[in-house]
Amino acid sequence: MEAKATTSQISNEERELRIQLAAAYRLADKYGMSELIFTHISLRLPGPTPTYLLNPLGILFNQITASSLVKLDFNGNVVGPSEWPVNRAGVAIHGSILAARPDINCVFHTHMPYTTAVSALQCGLLPMSQAALRFQGQTAYHDYGRAASDASEGARLVKDLGDKSTMILRNHGGITTGKTVCEAFTQSFYLEKACQFQILAQSAGVPLTMPADEIIAASGRRPNGDERGWPSLLHELDREDSSYRE
Repeated sequence: MEAKATTSQISNEERELRIQLAAAYRLADKYGMSELIFTHISLRLPGPTPTYLLNPLGILFNQITASSLVKLDFNGNVVGPSEWPVNRAGVAIHGSILAARPDINCVFHTHMPYTTAVSALQCGLLPMSQAALRFQGQTAYHDYGRAASDASEGARLVKDLGDKSTMILRNHGGITTGKTVCEAFTQSFYLEKACQFQILAQSAGVPLTMPADEIIAASGRRPNGDERGWPSLLHELDREDSSYRE
């Protein structure tokens, strides 16, 4: 079953952003970042009134289309027609972060297996691989707390994220962000890879070798806006199933 919102009145810019976000949902599912109908990805929309897009609650990531995405204002109200509700915890998480961080346009919240495993380790993410080094100095941590729909939890999320681009939610999962959908997706992809490498290495039960201190200190960066891989990812989706564009 699909949700369809009327899109005849939206601008070409919003339509393109809807397509980009719908693609992110399909790619997230393809690369193991989805969890049935739960977890969420948001994207800020341009305009005089702050709004953003979020997935409708009840649809699998691999069924999301551009027109099924729900538009919300920063008070959590649905803007325009929608046949589906939204995940209120998702509204609290994404609305809080997007409102507090105007430098962020896209937010991924996932429960990826290796990221969640590392979230339960006292050591957190170690700078033991090339994938992990990209997060050096850019990773915040948030202790497991009340339901995300609790107003105080949203404030805590924002406080703990600070000016970082990535946050590991203890005993829960992860949040990655970006100025574009591509940046946030790429961060999620590499966060899971970094955590996978760490869990695999730690499972050997022997001491780990770390890069030199000066290499670690010089590592870590915010997403750099490199969009070169995104067209190929969209091309891959289009070859398999282009219905995300609808």
